[in-house]
Amino acid sequence: MLQLEVQSPEMRTPQATKTAVMVIGGAEDKVHGREILHTFFCRSGSSDAHIAVIPSASREPAITGGRYLSIFGEMGAKQIELLDIREREQCKAAETLACLETCTGVFLTGGDQLRLCAVLADTPAMQMIRQRVKRGHLTLAGTSAGAAVMGHHMIAGGGSGESPNRSLVDLAVGLGIIPEVIVDQHFQNRNRMARLISAIAAHPDRLGIGIDEDTCAMLEGNALLQVVGKGTVTIIDPGEVSYTNQSQVEAIAPLSVHNLRLHILSHGDRYHLQHRTVLAPTHQLPS
Repeated sequence: MLQLEVQSPEMRTPQATKTAVMVIGGAEDKVHGREILHTFFCRSGSSDAHIAVIPSASREPAITGGRYLSIFGEMGAKQIELLDIREREQCKAAETLACLETCTGVFLTGGDQLRLCAVLADTPAMQMIRQRVKRGHLTLAGTSAGAAVMGHHMIAGGGSGESPNRSLVDLAVGLGIIPEVIVDQHFQNRNRMARLISAIAAHPDRLGIGIDEDTCAMLEGNALLQVVGKGTVTIIDPGEVSYTNQSQVEAIAPLSVHNLRLHILSHGDRYHLQHRTVLAPTHQLPS
């Protein structure tokens, strides 16, 4: 485990931690404005932040994790640790649990969501993360593969550019941080609308969330989702679906889904997950 101590700039004003779950569509800006990464840094405590980076989804975890260590170090985080977890046994190691018990932010990098779940699911480390998120003691962010794992049902793979059909999406069990949603990432960038609709047709009790690159669906403890970033967040709500042939047709046959509700949200737009309603964007709220 690599640990980095960083001295914050003298003129930086510490900000109180206001925790959130940040679901990032991948390819977030790491060079220029870094808006999403800076939001995570602020939500983790700014200059008082103790950030743990988990690059388990990556094929090159040390390189991937090291890049985020540098970014959060440049921002002025007080303490940064790289939890280079490659085997499930490491998830119950004393040093891993000690970090996860005290850190204020956890960042899950991109890569392969199946690899990430194989390492973290049903482990003491994941149990601690989930409990601290639920209590509002920890900001959790996941990008790309780290976003895909957020729901109970997880999109593990599939195709794009076709009509919705059962064979278009491969589903697996995710980490269940936000169990009521199914997340797809790199969404509009990779033409994944049909894939997410196919997943929601199979699980109409869930809510579909498609997140573009350099875009974040930020969820606070009151079930309020707010969009941050340059792209859009697509909400697919099957709550009033009147008919689907999903269970009656062959895997490659086109799906019918009637009365599906769709929202396209951009920066500042807000959505209430429990009430399934769009709220006034932040720029329209009274000052």
